[in-house]
Amino acid sequence: MARPGQETGTEAGTEAGTEAATEAATADREIVISRVIDAPRELVFQAFTEVRHLSRWWGPEGFTTTTRSFEFREGGEWVFVLHGPDGTDYSEWIRWQRIAPPERIALLHGESRDDPNAFESVLTFTPDGAATRIVMRTVFPTKELRDEAVEKYHAVEAGEQTLSNLAAYVAEIVRKGVED
Repeated sequence: MARPGQETGTEAGTEAGTEAATEAATADREIVISRVIDAPRELVFQAFTEVRHLSRWWGPEGFTTTTRSFEFREGGEWVFVLHGPDGTDYSEWIRWQRIAPPERIALLHGESRDDPNAFESVLTFTPDGAATRIVMRTVFPTKELRDEAVEKYHAVEAGEQTLSNLAAYVAEIVRKGVED
């Protein structure tokens, strides 16, 4: 018999089976990007959750970010503009859905609060020796929206560049030995 708080084999199997079924059901609608960042998990998480950090690295190469409003809490929102290297501005909106410091962030991301094409992302921060593995799993409402994001907006490359910018930013903080 399992002790309180301990899963039995059946409960663990059911939970794992449900998770696997969910992943299989969303596989054609998702993008998964991962990167190991040479910094402690708490620092990587902080760089992802404080606007003073986010505004300095968020977005693909050549993009800059202007924050309009920011409240990092469950149900809070980040409203910002991504400025493309070609001068195009992209209005963006994120609602923080679930936050488990320093392990996990779930968010909804669209162009605005009422965007019917908003997508969900779950970010996990896992220790990898002295480094941190960040995994960004994004699920779109439809396969077509996922395909459009990949083909038209180069979402995979943009996500990889964004995590690369995060890695470079955190490396600079570690190099300086201070959190600015």
